[in-house]
Amino acid sequence: MTDTHATVFDPALDLELKREVDVPPRLIWRAWTEPKLLMQWFCPRPWRTTACELDLRPGGIFRTVMEGPDGEKHDNTGCVLAVIPETFLAFTDALGPGYRPHEGGFMTGSVSISPTATGTLYIARAIHKDAEDKKKHEEMGFHQGWATAWEQLVALARTL
Repeated sequence: MTDTHATVFDPALDLELKREVDVPPRLIWRAWTEPKLLMQWFCPRPWRTTACELDLRPGGIFRTVMEGPDGEKHDNTGCVLAVIPETFLAFTDALGPGYRPHEGGFMTGSVSISPTATGTLYIARAIHKDAEDKKKHEEMGFHQGWATAWEQLVALARTL
């Protein structure tokens, strides 16, 4: 994969999940960009995604509602930053739809999807403004949570 459209990874500030899988890129893309599919895998069980709005254009909405087993609820409304169909998606919670700034931004996310000889190379990144937010995200369970969500995405994609 060339990095002409990928985010720049800074290990001091960012977290990354990189995987290869024997699933075609178009199915990984569908799981990320079709709300009914994204809701099935986006957060690790027993959490669940109960709502999703996606407007796949720069400035469009990227909203998920995640609910936990003890009644926790996280309604996250962000903004799509970049879309290259079946290849790259970037979004942030630092902005709302239409690039409208709002309080509480925590991260920018990106997903790079590249074909390989046997399937897909997948790189998901969580980009943070400072080392403190990176550490907070790690302590929230980034590595285990994003890996579990990835496994759920792959299981779903194999059924498509």
